Amino acid sequence: MSAADPSSPPNKRIKTTDQGSSNMEPAPALQVRKLSDKGRLPTRGSAFAAGYDPGHEMGGREGQHFIDTGAGVIDADYRGQVKVLLFNHADADFDIKEGDRVAQLVLERIVTPDVVEVQELEESVRGAGGFGSTGKQ
Repeated sequence: MSAADPSSPPNKRIKTTDQGSSNMEPAPALQVRKLSDKGRLPTRGSAFAAGYDPGHEMGGREGQHFIDTGAGVIDADYRGQVKVLLFNHADADFDIKEGDRVAQLVLERIVTPDVVEVQELEESVRGAGGFGSTGKQ
């Protein structure tokens, strides 16, 4: 890993248009290989859905039955099977049927900038305040 020159000009920021889209390169296609004939391609529930649904709608049952998913990161060079880790926080068993939607797949760009050691960090409006420190109710 190389350290960036601290005297170099700051990186350019991505500008957003009035429509809310950015001038970034378009995202690469999500390549999916079905592992069985019963497999389904991920779809999005709506145009504004945060992620892809790899199955069918559960209809809110997961909230009613205290089912939770474990989050994880899948590296771009990983080629194995993607699995979902589920936690049942209820006292009763919870049956999941083939095709039930149990998780969302959220794709994010990962930025790994060069690391530069500085003597002091620049001040910000928030400062060192932690959780709840923005004053929003």
